[in-house]
Amino acid sequence: MPHDLLVLWDIDHTLVDTRGMGRELWAAAFHEVTGVELREQASIEGLTEPVILRETARLHGVCDSRELFERFAHALGAAHVRHAAELRVRGQALPGARQLLNALAQRPEVRQTVVTGNIRTAAEVKLSAFDLERELDLDIASFGEDADERPGLVRVALRRSDAPAEHAVLLGDTPADVRGGLAHGVRVIGVATGHTSAADLAAAGAAQVLPNLADTERALRLIVG
Repeated sequence: MPHDLLVLWDIDHTLVDTRGMGRELWAAAFHEVTGVELREQASIEGLTEPVILRETARLHGVCDSRELFERFAHALGAAHVRHAAELRVRGQALPGARQLLNALAQRPEVRQTVVTGNIRTAAEVKLSAFDLERELDLDIASFGEDADERPGLVRVALRRSDAPAEHAVLLGDTPADVRGGLAHGVRVIGVATGHTSAADLAAAGAAQVLPNLADTERALRLIVG
């Protein structure tokens, strides 16, 4: 039977900050599968990995295909695995993320998972690097391999969890996260720890906005209240 509340987490700039390492690994994987040095990456704000690759390939005159994405995903995942220890040193879990995940995990009516544009292997490495994966049910998560757009990712997670949209809440740092949740009637809490201001997250339609996750009690009230 579905739990009473499904919490859907974005990863980058909501739970973790790779402090530039994510781009470095992305560039290395792009060069590996295309033979082209990365000169410019398409805007990644709220986009999924297939879309970022497609737009970046276009900027470099590289023909996009599903086969290219599959090879790129393999290379990018392998790069994250190889550099997991370095990521742990250079990156960080954002303040309060671990404490909030733990606090929510103490509530039997709550399930937590991720809705992320990252490919699965990269997402798993990022979460495990900062000890965030234990409270998350990744069997019901959605990843960059699952859909090109955020609404599609949310739809996949709702289907895998067998949770109705009215029993879900999504936390993310971009207007794309907000739109992805709202497209399916999911309540959205903006987290202004990325490049989008609290005002812009509210304007995009977030029901509430947190400046960060540092205040565990306040965040709990907004999520489960």
